[in-house]
Amino acid sequence: MAGPSPQWLVLSVDIIIVALSCLITYLCNPDTIYGNGWWEMIPVRIAVVFLAYIMLMPFVHTYRYIVRLSVVEDMYRVVVLVVAASVGLLLASGVVYLITGHPYFTIWNIFVIGLLTFSMLMGVRLGIKYIYRQLSGVEVRRKRVIALGSNVTSFAFATRLNSEAEGDYKVVAMITLSPEVTVKAINDIPVYPYNPDTLGDLFALYKCRRLIFPSTQLKFIREQADAFLRHYIKLLMFNEVKEFDKNKENSRPISGSVHDIRIEDLLCRDVITTDTHDVEEVLRGQTVMITGAAGSIGSEIVNQVAAMKAGEIVLLDQAETPMHELQLHMEQDFPDIKIHLFIADVANRERIEQAFKRYRPRYIFHAAAYKHVPMMERNPSEAILTNVLGTKNLADLAVKYKVEKFVMISTDKAVNPTNVMGASKRIAEIYVQSLFYNLSQRRPDGFVTRFITTRFGNVLGSNGSVIPLFRRQIEQGGPLTVTHRDIIRYFMTIPEACSLVLQAGTMGNGGEIYVFDMGQPVKIYDLATRMISLSGLRPGVDIEIVETGLRPGEKLYEELLNDKEMTQATRHDKIMIAKVRVYDYVEVSRHIEALRGFTEAGDYHDIVAEMKRIVPEFKSRNSVWEDIDKEIDKKDVITEITAK
Repeated sequence: MAGPSPQWLVLSVDIIIVALSCLITYLCNPDTIYGNGWWEMIPVRIAVVFLAYIMLMPFVHTYRYIVRLSVVEDMYRVVVLVVAASVGLLLASGVVYLITGHPYFTIWNIFVIGLLTFSMLMGVRLGIKYIYRQLSGVEVRRKRVIALGSNVTSFAFATRLNSEAEGDYKVVAMITLSPEVTVKAINDIPVYPYNPDTLGDLFALYKCRRLIFPSTQLKFIREQADAFLRHYIKLLMFNEVKEFDKNKENSRPISGSVHDIRIEDLLCRDVITTDTHDVEEVLRGQTVMITGAAGSIGSEIVNQVAAMKAGEIVLLDQAETPMHELQLHMEQDFPDIKIHLFIADVANRERIEQAFKRYRPRYIFHAAAYKHVPMMERNPSEAILTNVLGTKNLADLAVKYKVEKFVMISTDKAVNPTNVMGASKRIAEIYVQSLFYNLSQRRPDGFVTRFITTRFGNVLGSNGSVIPLFRRQIEQGGPLTVTHRDIIRYFMTIPEACSLVLQAGTMGNGGEIYVFDMGQPVKIYDLATRMISLSGLRPGVDIEIVETGLRPGEKLYEELLNDKEMTQATRHDKIMIAKVRVYDYVEVSRHIEALRGFTEAGDYHDIVAEMKRIVPEFKSRNSVWEDIDKEIDKKDVITEITAK
């Protein structure tokens, strides 16, 4: 990228141009000067004109970064300079006329000076841009694109892209969606009506495989994406058009606002919005603890809670480096919020209690958990230590230190679990719910910590999720790995999921298990195909898609509710309450203590067997623990025969 044009040199040239414009004007038309001795007055008049222009140049910034600015920006700045200076000279001349009876400048003088100044200033700038382009080879490096638009903004954007000296793109044609546009070219850019049947021919004609479109046309692109992707056309989006940012001296080319469209943008689902007023009223000025704070979900909850003006936020996580990065982010974006970093493992009750003693949180959002299904299938003891016993530690301490609300973040994999991870989260759900109802019965009129659970499916872009994996595999040239061609998943963006968590936490009175409306499921194989096409590549030709087989504990589809469960509507159309079986607290506690003993002994078989006793619907799939299901079924048969 070229460095900025030397400002002192540009300013010097601009000053010389202004002086030359004055001199040429007066030398060519001396009769317009009033009074005798016009030769002696030329230097004075030139000095006045020079002063008018030089005083305005720092405000208009005409001398800054010629190469980096587009022709449109240059022209805008120069026009503003010339018009402002001409108006100033006209006013000054009017004042002189009122005092002396003779104008200091004629209107014709001012007009000709302005015209010459504008012409020479623009000529110098265009010349510099032309020489730079020829010497730097920037035109050769530019990517050919076709722009999509339906309004003046889109056409202006296309023109501006082409006029940028350091731009990355060259618009070779435009596709219009507006039936009112009947012209065949705008600023020498050919214009064509949108026709999905001829897209391939159009892009082939201009030897181009990229489409640039404004974010305002995202809905149209979602509907018509396949028409572009089947021709392997890469989709690029820009957010807005600004003439230039007057507050930035080092303005970047507008092509910097262009970015690849993300697969998240093409998922055909409505964006979930929530009213944060109620949440903000609850959290404002309060001390909030967030576990798993450095994770994908936890860090977004931190952002949203901070934006709602919480008084203090306790960030609890055991990941050292991500916590350091989170601290830097919070110090930069939320310098007024009091942040406490607390490195700890939720399975370490003594360490966790130190945080409760020190900070006395009023609200807890519990996001800390192991979530990787195959990993927990191989390490069930860790799933128990963190997901079950860690949750129990936090819940018990929340009761002891009189926390007002405890919001646990669960998963759709807790419904009819087929893996250790999902079953461990279901046990955690069972514990906090049974604890709440036990406390409510024991203290009907006293203070009771309200425990609330939220369930949702996969979040887009979270650590370990499929979309970041596919992006890395595409960057590496493939192949993309899909466990099964028919596997489907529900998706939600991280901000959406977290806003619903906060909303549900505010709504809950205790004991609820909230489930979120995740929209329509997405087929992972189709997701992989689209991501390859979005990269301008051909699935199965440029990049292969390979089926690797279902992983241990994985199922083809996830559920948000148990088959025997029903839901109850809430005031938010995307949040429902699951009607689930309520377990006896004493019985649950006995099972969890048994799990603790098996975990300490490292007996994986007994750990999983005990989990299945607590959660009878837990049926292992594609897992080494399927034998335990057979053992349980066999015992049930023997018990039934014995009973008869």
